[in-house]
Amino acid sequence: MNYDSIVITGAREHNLKGVSLRIPKNRIVVFTGVSGSGKSSIVFDTIAVESQRQLAETFTAFVRNRLPKHERPEADSIEHLSTAIIVDQRPVGGNSRSTVGTMTDIHPLLRVLFSRHGTPSAGPSNHYSFNDPNGMCPTCEGLGRTVRLNLDALIDPTRSISDGAIRHPGFAVGGWQWQLYANHDLYPTDVPVREFTDEQWRLFLRGTGAKVEIVNSNGRHRIDYEGLVDRFNRLYLNRDTSALAEKSRETIARFVTEGECPDCAGARLNEAARSSLIEGRSLSDYAAMEIGDLVEVLTGLADPIARRVARPAAVALERIVAIGLGYLHLDRPTSTVSGGEGQRLKMVRYLGSSLTGMTYIFDEPSVGLHPRDVVRLNDLLTRLRDKGNTVLVVEHDPDVIAIADHIVDVGPGAGIHGGTVTFEGGFAELRRSNSPTGQALRRLTALKPSFRRPTGALEIRGANLHNLRNLDVDIPTGVLTVVTGVAGSGKSTLISDVLVAAHPDAVVVDQSGVGISARSTPASYVGVADPLRRLFAKANGVDPGLFTFNSLGGCPECQGRGVIRTDMAFMDPVTTRCEACEGRRFRDEVLAYRLRGKSIVDVLALTAEEAVGYLTEQALRTRVRSLVSVGLGYLTLGQPLSSLSGGELQRLKLASELHKTGSLYVLDEPTTGLHMSDVETLIGLLDRLVDAGNTVVVVEHNLDVVKRADHVLDLGPGGGKHGGLIVFEGTPAELVKAEDSATAEFLRAALASAERARAN
Repeated sequence: MNYDSIVITGAREHNLKGVSLRIPKNRIVVFTGVSGSGKSSIVFDTIAVESQRQLAETFTAFVRNRLPKHERPEADSIEHLSTAIIVDQRPVGGNSRSTVGTMTDIHPLLRVLFSRHGTPSAGPSNHYSFNDPNGMCPTCEGLGRTVRLNLDALIDPTRSISDGAIRHPGFAVGGWQWQLYANHDLYPTDVPVREFTDEQWRLFLRGTGAKVEIVNSNGRHRIDYEGLVDRFNRLYLNRDTSALAEKSRETIARFVTEGECPDCAGARLNEAARSSLIEGRSLSDYAAMEIGDLVEVLTGLADPIARRVARPAAVALERIVAIGLGYLHLDRPTSTVSGGEGQRLKMVRYLGSSLTGMTYIFDEPSVGLHPRDVVRLNDLLTRLRDKGNTVLVVEHDPDVIAIADHIVDVGPGAGIHGGTVTFEGGFAELRRSNSPTGQALRRLTALKPSFRRPTGALEIRGANLHNLRNLDVDIPTGVLTVVTGVAGSGKSTLISDVLVAAHPDAVVVDQSGVGISARSTPASYVGVADPLRRLFAKANGVDPGLFTFNSLGGCPECQGRGVIRTDMAFMDPVTTRCEACEGRRFRDEVLAYRLRGKSIVDVLALTAEEAVGYLTEQALRTRVRSLVSVGLGYLTLGQPLSSLSGGELQRLKLASELHKTGSLYVLDEPTTGLHMSDVETLIGLLDRLVDAGNTVVVVEHNLDVVKRADHVLDLGPGGGKHGGLIVFEGTPAELVKAEDSATAEFLRAALASAERARAN
């Protein structure tokens, strides 16, 4: 048999229509197609899932019961798989103790270096760890920042305990926590707390030892009294608040003050670890340096023994520099790392691996990359292949598609209009094909022939945040402004942090994740679901809860899921369509209620395009029409959001903001996950927003978007400390002539390539 290809027969995951493929191994294979066409269903939901599922079967039942469980993909057969390593766009995440240094396992290497060569030594390597009690700063417990209770915000001194002197809602009058401070005789509870004696004030804030009777839903209880400060700190501050719900964090923030730790100045380490030096620098100094500079320090150590110990860390850091992230520093919290930066950081560990015969799967690795950095990315993908691995890439960027050994184009459309293979072959053949991607590659986007005139300006003066260097800039109003520049140049800092902070009413569509679940739908996300339920309830004179599968109307057998998932312990789970509701999610009796001739199930089965014609309420039609405006007219109102692709989710987020009235729209890389043809739809939408009298500011690398801007701000010239400056501002036509701009260089190359293609 021929084992040189991964063979898929009859794949039917999501919208795939019995797809059969032979994917060559030890090659770079790029999967293209419009957003929602089925690319990810082939690569991730079929190949990756089946590889991981079969790998899990090789472990014992004990181990398998603790591994993620994958259901067998819908396909006739999937053969000749190798072990899959997935590098996706999911945020790196991590709690407040996770940094770039810990994530990449470079910080432990530096701890070993200092434990052996630091003077004076603080002890073994764990004594240099801010996540170990022996190494962490005792004041901030290794977090680098302190969060302290603000008593002035928490306590109203003019009120008594009985009258609600404690402002935190968790201590509201009548609640069980309030009873802890009201049901005793330690101090008076009916006089303003400002009249307390010193001893009463101490008992109120720090007292211990007494017993207090409280009453809750479980009856009467006697519990230990705990001073308000001690209780607040224990419940809300002496823990990782990143694990709390966003609403809870917002509530806590009202009663605390946060800032850099006064003892360690943000270094996270205790005094002994901070005092240990190698050639005049501490571990904290190393962690605060840009990675590109740290490589030079480690390779230039005078002591040959220390240099040898530092070599593994230097090699790993050189890989980070190679993927265009040399501007990061090791103490950067992973929670602040973008999706594109996180994906490239994940690649670092694989570049140092000597494993061969693996299948590496990448989900749009060019996301967040300037065209200059895409060149570096292509080199990394090529190196992985040349080490004897199969590299599967879901991608829209023509420069990444161009390096493929084999291309699979999926389509022709999205959703129900996709799910088939429309092309297989090389890049030159793809350009000549009639597939949507081939047509898009032949479409040549020219510079705008004319530009809108600004109606005014949004002034930014003396911006010094992060790497911005006392920046003064005017953002023109009434036009489309594109802010570009290499990764780390300061684009997001200037726009998302500085501009938006000065204009809190701006409509912002950023790269933060879309909160989704199997119960979320496009109707609920754009705010149509609740009004629709009320319309059904009013028309039929019944409870609105009947028209949601998350409440009264949900099928009792499947709890409104439409499917029943059976957990088979260490075996693969089994999901089947609910026989009681036949997958409709609702009780049978709900289907009898109608609104303009349709049941709630019928309405949720409408596509957005169909729903615009069905709905007569202007407010609802406007919200549903926003889905059509962003190219999602094929989605049904009741489709689970968990089934949507990354590009679809990005546009869904944009659609949810279009109904808002605001003069300033700020979009952070809106082309993420978009096919070249979808980019045209997006540009048309941006133009309509501007023509309606809005100011639109877009942080973007896509050169087609840059070409269609009225005004361009290019930051740089490099990333990190080498960026933070405006290297160009003006029209795209003027940008083409600019010197010392990486964006201008690639824009000239793109226009020259288009001219050659037009001539041929």
